[in-house]
Amino acid sequence: MSNESVSVSDNPSESRYEASLDGRLVGIAEYDRDGDRIVFVHTEVDGSVKGRGVGSALAASALADARTRGFEIVVECPFISAYLRRHPLDLRNPTSGEGKSGSANPR
Repeated sequence: MSNESVSVSDNPSESRYEASLDGRLVGIAEYDRDGDRIVFVHTEVDGSVKGRGVGSALAASALADARTRGFEIVVECPFISAYLRRHPLDLRNPTSGEGKSGSANPR
């Protein structure tokens, strides 16, 4: 991504994490929250930044923030699920919404 820097922040009023590049919104990771449980349901990245690591930065930051905040993490989003297959993390008993509940390996 050369000198560009991806900034990721939680926007709870929109129930999503937002990725910005040079001050421009370029990606979102939508979630549903219920108490201490967060369900990642959809991720979208602007096609103009495809291949520049925005999606990976968004997934990594959103998962790290949820883990740091002690949330039970549930993954229904295919993009985040694929990210986790490529970048295994200790997610404190993650649950995959695409398969068996309580799976240690999100799909």
